[in-house]
Amino acid sequence: MDNEIQLISDGDGLAVIGNATDVERFLVSEGLSSRDLGLQRLKTVFDTGAALAQAGSEISANSGRWVKLTPKSALLVKKYGLRESSKTGLSTGIVKGHKGQIRGFVEFAKAPRSLLTNPAILANAGRIMAQVAMQQTMDEITDYLAVIDKKVDDVLRAQKDAVLARMIGVGFVIEEAMTIREKRSRVDEVTWSKVQTAPATIAETQAYALRQLDAVADEMESKTKIGDLAATAKEAEDRVREWLAVLARCFQLQDAIAVLELDRVLDVSPEQLNGHRLGLKAARADRLEHISRSTERLVARMNVAAGTANARVLLHPTKSPAVVQASNHVATGVHDFHGRLGLESGSRSPEARRWVDAAAEARDKALETGAKGVDVAKSLGIETLDRASLVKGKLSGGIAERARRRRGDERERDEEG
Repeated sequence: MDNEIQLISDGDGLAVIGNATDVERFLVSEGLSSRDLGLQRLKTVFDTGAALAQAGSEISANSGRWVKLTPKSALLVKKYGLRESSKTGLSTGIVKGHKGQIRGFVEFAKAPRSLLTNPAILANAGRIMAQVAMQQTMDEITDYLAVIDKKVDDVLRAQKDAVLARMIGVGFVIEEAMTIREKRSRVDEVTWSKVQTAPATIAETQAYALRQLDAVADEMESKTKIGDLAATAKEAEDRVREWLAVLARCFQLQDAIAVLELDRVLDVSPEQLNGHRLGLKAARADRLEHISRSTERLVARMNVAAGTANARVLLHPTKSPAVVQASNHVATGVHDFHGRLGLESGSRSPEARRWVDAAAEARDKALETGAKGVDVAKSLGIETLDRASLVKGKLSGGIAERARRRRGDERERDEEG
């Protein structure tokens, strides 16, 4: 497979497989950053038979890199015309190079030497890509938890809720299982038995955290007085930060379980691996949708509160800015949180987009009204001051004139006397 680069896309990432030099040259030419795909993990699947031994040999001779699909990298799927399989959900293809130049696209059917003509290898490549994508998100969440004001362990330990306490324990068990997996390159029955009940606990905690964020949104919606809004908005900053941390930890642990689960399915039912991977992908998308709806509703309520505060800035010049500031902090925190989970604006549901757009429109109108109000207030204030100065001048002039007349009258009486 000299100068051939094999591409696989699962909708979340792009695997680039081939000679290490060719792969690196291809990635540089396309301006893409990548991480190791862990192609060597495929070798564990093939341990018997001449054909499988040959496949293992070809795997050893190749390098694999994984690229997170972004608007930029997603264009490669169209650029090189990758073909999607309805059975596997994977888009595949080969590009041929010559002295560092990409020559064109070659279908797998016309490239019998391709590793990916082997269904077992293709299914396992999809598994590894899914695992790398989830590990990427897990790393992003670790970074996110490290930079917020309170790390997730501090947040969780500060809580007295039994639901959160159970999740802390589950987290320790999952981390232990991940360590064993790294050492053994598989998930056996003993390791899996430790974590197989964990998803229920994590799901319970996630639902609890989402209810807490919904409660914050409801509280913001119920307040009409600026003083109450200011107090509630300020309290919401800390509460939202903490519950976002809990949600992030839930998502991190759920991805870790999925990584372990794929290895376990490979061990006991390899023929079901591809279907199970697609099922996990759909379930993950559903979790993201639940989180998106809840957090975007919260941001929408905060935006409406900011609009209300701006509309009343003349009456509440100190409390209104506090509401706006708190709203901005919450929105920024949610945006960062979404980015770590890979939640982009395009992935929102139509309902969520309409809700946020409507809230933003209401906020913008309120901001515009508030700004006009400030200008009017300034204008009225200047005009009032001018009138006051004029009146004051007239009064002062009148009083002085009366005083002069009085003194003149007194002098005339003295002279006549």
